[in-house]
Amino acid sequence: MIAKACGLSGRGMTINQDFAGRSALITGAASGIGAACARALAAWGAGKLFLVDIDGAGLDALDLPGCEVHRIVGSVADEGLWAGIAPVLAGLDHAVVNAGIGAGGPIASISLAEWRRVMDVNLDGAFLTLASSLRAMEGKGGSVVVVASVTGLKPVPGIGPYGVSKAAVAHMARIAAVESAKNGIRINAIAPGGVDTAIWESGEDFAKSVAAIGREATIKAMAKTTPLGRFATSDEMADSILYLLSDAASNITGHVMVSDGGFTL
Repeated sequence: MIAKACGLSGRGMTINQDFAGRSALITGAASGIGAACARALAAWGAGKLFLVDIDGAGLDALDLPGCEVHRIVGSVADEGLWAGIAPVLAGLDHAVVNAGIGAGGPIASISLAEWRRVMDVNLDGAFLTLASSLRAMEGKGGSVVVVASVTGLKPVPGIGPYGVSKAAVAHMARIAAVESAKNGIRINAIAPGGVDTAIWESGEDFAKSVAAIGREATIKAMAKTTPLGRFATSDEMADSILYLLSDAASNITGHVMVSDGGFTL
């Protein structure tokens, strides 16, 4: 997690990542990267956090002292959810469009129902989140980070809907960045490689490997495809996301930051 400090000096430039008093929306906030972002923003002094997830118990388990926390239980793909919370989001400073689900199987064998299940959350939900955030920032500016994936940049067999959805949200972020620049809103995406989060638990092959050799050994085996030889932590992803959200990245918009340990090399 980012050290709590007002500035870090480097090459004569002051990097200020102080979120004191600001508000932020995070989807998929109950675990993994979303939860790490919530903890980091709270540690950096965020005044108000809006946390969205279908896992109410996970949201309740987050200990975020020092800031006002609004825990919103529901699906990001529910248009009614966004209509209902629009009034309280007004004046939003930052947003992390993070909620997503995994999928497995080759394109030829995936049903339309499974395809739509993934797109419903990963693409439609991301669209609703981003559009709602932009409306909430209207007239004051702000910054957004959309969580994409290296699988949206590099073809990986067996995860078609997931990879396609992540390619789509990365491009959506770039389009929105062009549209929103005149309004003082920056929008970037981050494309993680392997990250040790609960999203792997939904995979059948992953579950079989965990049963055979344990979770830690399974993650290590999967990480062998990455030049750095390891998966990232959620806190590492949160560090990069907070940088893109922060004033230190004030000249960066429409960028897709790859953080994959060299996987795409």
